[in-house]
Amino acid sequence: MSAAPPPRTGQRILVVSPYPPVRDGIGAYAVQQVRALRRQGHHVEVVSPWPSAAHHHLPLEGPKGAKALKKLMAGFDRVIVHFHPDVFYVNPSTPTSRISTGTALASAFRSGPPVEIRLHEVDRRWASATEQVEASSRSGFVATQVFEQAARASRAVFKAADEITVHVPEHERMMIDQFGVDPKRVRLVDHGEDFTRRVPDDRAAARASLGLPADGHVFVCIGFIQPHKGFDRAATAFRVIGDPDASLHIVGSVRVDDPSAVDHQRELEALAAQIPGVHLHLGFVSDEAFDRWIVASDTVVLPYRHIWSSSVAERARLYGRPVIATRVGGLADQIGEHPANVVVDDNAGLARAMAAAVGASDVAPAEAASWEFDGPVSRDTVMAEITRRAAAQRGVRLKPTVSSPGSPPAARSSAPAHVATPLRRLGLTPPPPPTSARPGVSTVKRLIRRVIAWEVDPLRQQLVDLQQASVKAAETTDARLDEIADDADGTPSA
Repeated sequence: MSAAPPPRTGQRILVVSPYPPVRDGIGAYAVQQVRALRRQGHHVEVVSPWPSAAHHHLPLEGPKGAKALKKLMAGFDRVIVHFHPDVFYVNPSTPTSRISTGTALASAFRSGPPVEIRLHEVDRRWASATEQVEASSRSGFVATQVFEQAARASRAVFKAADEITVHVPEHERMMIDQFGVDPKRVRLVDHGEDFTRRVPDDRAAARASLGLPADGHVFVCIGFIQPHKGFDRAATAFRVIGDPDASLHIVGSVRVDDPSAVDHQRELEALAAQIPGVHLHLGFVSDEAFDRWIVASDTVVLPYRHIWSSSVAERARLYGRPVIATRVGGLADQIGEHPANVVVDDNAGLARAMAAAVGASDVAPAEAASWEFDGPVSRDTVMAEITRRAAAQRGVRLKPTVSSPGSPPAARSSAPAHVATPLRRLGLTPPPPPTSARPGVSTVKRLIRRVIAWEVDPLRQQLVDLQQASVKAAETTDARLDEIADDADGTPSA
């Protein structure tokens, strides 16, 4: 006769979140929470919206997703929902989606075990029909009643939860004042309460393992390469600090299904090529490597344009690394009390803070050259000025070209034609959005996309790779042609 199983001391907890190996910031956060709960003796299972290492996989979008989640929740003592609109709503930007999905989610949260919503992002305007109507009025569409229903459904989702946990006081106030949640149900939690160190806090060893010089001030920007992260702002600010021993390392990977992120990668590659000391490290970053970059840094830079809260800030705080951050979301409250932490409001402040970190003083971003034309202003003169500025950034000296008599003086001086120019103008063609005004068609489009993704996505990536390789090859050709032209007239190119 087999022995009886030991009595269960902890709870059965269901965590709802994206999960590795899917590359997602919320998923990385959830992994650390799951480990902490298990250390406390709880039995924890995870449900994710996509195939992953989670125990359960459910399509969580829309009313059907809410009903499936409601059924799964029934077997647990407690549910923790890592909330992000993209996980639960078919189209978060439309009021009809917020009504149908919000109503279904509220019903699911009220009917099962206690639910905690760990809030990662939501638009505060969802709670206000007035703000939504005003925003839609600017595009010529007003449906007050629909927006009122959407606002009620959005507020109902959070009111139905037994507890809302947030990371910064601003979001605590938002839940209480704008979404109408009972203050007793809103709790402020430390973003890094479940975080643990993954590598030793040894800067010298971390730098050696990453191939970084032992000396010199190291700035690090790390995370997914996306425009809202503002890594380009850090690179531009680094240009003016004037310390030859300092370096800025931008570390992260690009989501290949996001055309704007791929375009942003190109922008960062150009900045890294132009600015001495700026280095771009593209590729997947494991949890251990992530921490190693934090440990190797002297200063972590968070130049975000938009964000709610940042796990990077928490990892920096865990290892005691100072942070320079923009005043967006809850970063000012989140980065902690390190004496070298700085919160900035604009690009000029970012440049001054980075300069101060390396001991420079009275440094401000260089003024942009004034727009001056010797003759009539036309499309040609403006394009000539743009070309001149772009060439100046690349360190290329432009040569005057012969023009027809009577042409404006500004148009007579222009850059030689470059092979790479037309290639750079080619943008990526993103897949058409799987949306439709006809009922049910959006669902069919999303299903078709999932079915054919295994064939289409590799082809799209191949096109991206071919375009990038073509641009780089053309830029190499341009540089060689400039050298040949300089050799021919005896004028150095830089």
